[in-house]
Amino acid sequence: MNTSVTRPTAPIGALLRHFADLRDGTHGDGAVSREAKEELFHQAVALLDPYARQVLAEVNTHLLNAAGQVRASGAIRAGDGGLAATWALTWPQQRTEGIDPISLVAHYGRGFHHPHLRGATVAEWPLNVFTDEQAAAEVPTLRAIATADLHNLVFQRDFRIVPAITDPHGAPAAAAAPKEA
Repeated sequence: MNTSVTRPTAPIGALLRHFADLRDGTHGDGAVSREAKEELFHQAVALLDPYARQVLAEVNTHLLNAAGQVRASGAIRAGDGGLAATWALTWPQQRTEGIDPISLVAHYGRGFHHPHLRGATVAEWPLNVFTDEQAAAEVPTLRAIATADLHNLVFQRDFRIVPAITDPHGAPAAAAAPKEA
């Protein structure tokens, strides 16, 4: 198992940018006003659109036998006065059961410092690993879970719990292996 890390993975890089925004009171390349941040949100929704559609199309093809339909809202005003964009995958059985569609949601709540992503119901992911190849294939899922957990912990407190943001010149995370419990 290779535990050396030479540069941050994409999810860790995204968290570093996210927490630096909190630290600096800005978003993106220095946006401070709500108007400037909303413009960046509109740009982000446009950039995410093909990828959100791709992910939902993959789910539709491989899990729903191509019976689903993807609907995208584009950036719209949310009930709280903020902005939201939803990509939703609906299919006949889901509609019959009256349950939420598979959703990817970008949202910039009125009281938020900057936008966030979420799903409709994501809370648990199955663990069915029986070979090293299967374990290695879980790396993107593990990254998503770990970075989501850290984000949620920051959401519960604030960015100051992340040493890479409060002490950016400290020892890089790759320098020390995590302690095992």
